Amino acid sequence: MTAERLAARGASGASSEVPLLVEREAPALLAYFARRVPNREDAADLLGELLVVVWRRRSAIPADPTAARMWMYGVARKTLQRHRRGSVRRAALADRLREELAGRPSSEPSDAVASRVRELILALPDTDKEIIGLSYWEGFSLVEIARILGMPPATVRSRHARAKARLRAELER
Repeated sequence: MTAERLAARGASGASSEVPLLVEREAPALLAYFARRVPNREDAADLLGELLVVVWRRRSAIPADPTAARMWMYGVARKTLQRHRRGSVRRAALADRLREELAGRPSSEPSDAVASRVRELILALPDTDKEIIGLSYWEGFSLVEIARILGMPPATVRSRHARAKARLRAELER
């Protein structure tokens, strides 16, 4: 459809004209985002976010093609601002976490021992591997693990004991 037909249909036909508007403007909007973010993947994600907003607010799209284009760039600008604020928050959170972890003494065993333990855990059957991981890495009780896995608690207890015994025997070799 032409820009004139888009203008002639007005707001009443806005939802049926969204695909035309998107087809016409999406490549330029992707380039707009790509010039403003360091990763091209982020630009594609931002375009996706923009298109969700465009679809949700389709009744607000101006009938005039030029005004509709400007409206979309306004939405793009706000989408980019939200993305930047989120990036700043994520970076600040990561910095705080790094500082906190740097100040804690490591409770991890030596790299060689940790590597060997992980190797042995990976050799366990899948269910036993999950039980050990949920118990020791995630801190769940055996009753909670039984609920998570949808298994009887007695089964989880016996599998846990068997897996621990197997790991202990392998580590003692």
